[in-house]
Amino acid sequence: MIKRRFFLVGASALTLSACGGNLLGPPDAGPIYMVAPKFAAQPAGGEKVKWALTILRPDMAAGLDTDRIALTQPDGTMDYYAKATYPDRLPSIVQHALLDGFESSGRIDAVALEEDAMHADYNLDVEVKDFAAHYSQQDGIPGVTVTIVVKLTTAHGRNIVGSFSTTQTGTDSLNSAGATTQALQQALAAAVTQIVIWTLAAPFPVTQQPASTASPGKPAEELLHDATRGTSRAGEKPAPQ
Repeated sequence: MIKRRFFLVGASALTLSACGGNLLGPPDAGPIYMVAPKFAAQPAGGEKVKWALTILRPDMAAGLDTDRIALTQPDGTMDYYAKATYPDRLPSIVQHALLDGFESSGRIDAVALEEDAMHADYNLDVEVKDFAAHYSQQDGIPGVTVTIVVKLTTAHGRNIVGSFSTTQTGTDSLNSAGATTQALQQALAAAVTQIVIWTLAAPFPVTQQPASTASPGKPAEELLHDATRGTSRAGEKPAPQ
């Protein structure tokens, strides 16, 4: 019985290793795959906002705070592609993609990362719940999923103004780390675009809004709801204007 159990454990470890796992430590040096979405320089629609935004460092689901490219096996266990990494840890990659998305929109002049310590009106709290390839069968062509949840909070008092969730999926062209990162990059670009549109619909913070334009008695979260009415919370495109 003991021998049989040892054999099964050993076989499992060999299977994971064959699919890209490295259970003994970091992978050997290998290819570095970029995930850096490109955004249109000046997408149409919307006026410039008059407030400043800080993008906080994202919180990551278990196993994603790494520079390794995550995958899930058909049985639901998490693994990583062997000898393949991102150029940076995933939180930094997502944070910089969001910064690029806001800057490329042309609709906000004051946006920065948390480490820049800029005086801001709003903070964007970011949580990455999924950023991985998912295999439905061993050695098949996987699909990818990117799920990001953001909360817009006032920089002073940290009051939650609103929250938004987007899930983007795609299918790899091949069963490889390179194809996976390309699919993840496309999914991340779509997620960032939706987050930017939703965030930039926020009103000027009520506590600092000029008296001539303020709406006394109406909380900021209601103003954001009014501004984003018709916008999806689960990865759909906003309603036509």
